[in-house]
Amino acid sequence: MKLIIGEIVIAAPIEAVFDFVADERNEPLYNPNMVQVEKLTPGPIGLRTRYAAVMKGRRRTRVTIECTGFSRPRSLKSHSRTAGMDIAGELTFAPQGNQCRLRWVWRLEPHGPLRLLGPLVRAVGNRREQANWLALKKYLELRQPAGKA
Repeated sequence: MKLIIGEIVIAAPIEAVFDFVADERNEPLYNPNMVQVEKLTPGPIGLRTRYAAVMKGRRRTRVTIECTGFSRPRSLKSHSRTAGMDIAGELTFAPQGNQCRLRWVWRLEPHGPLRLLGPLVRAVGNRREQANWLALKKYLELRQPAGKA
């Protein structure tokens, strides 16, 4: 198992950050590697909500994502599966004044050939996660009205 851990402070209210992140259909707005997301389950977003996503790369990678924990606005848990990897993750959201501290912990379980590339998978994963959450921060902070964050 490979762990990817990090955190970032976003100048936006905790509820706004949680709600935006909880809807996986928003991820292509800040993650350039995710090209498409479709919500598979009916009803509001919450526990057991499922998505199908497509990631770009040398070959398009299909990902299924299921919300396995939902405690608004404090934490989200998910399980993502691709042909080469399972990812269990938790996002925690904490108020920091008028801002939100977002922390992520991903547990990567590579399968098949990816198992042999463990250190590389972790290094690439860390770099991508940092870039994705920094892009989320920029995206959400640009959407905040002046003086609201």
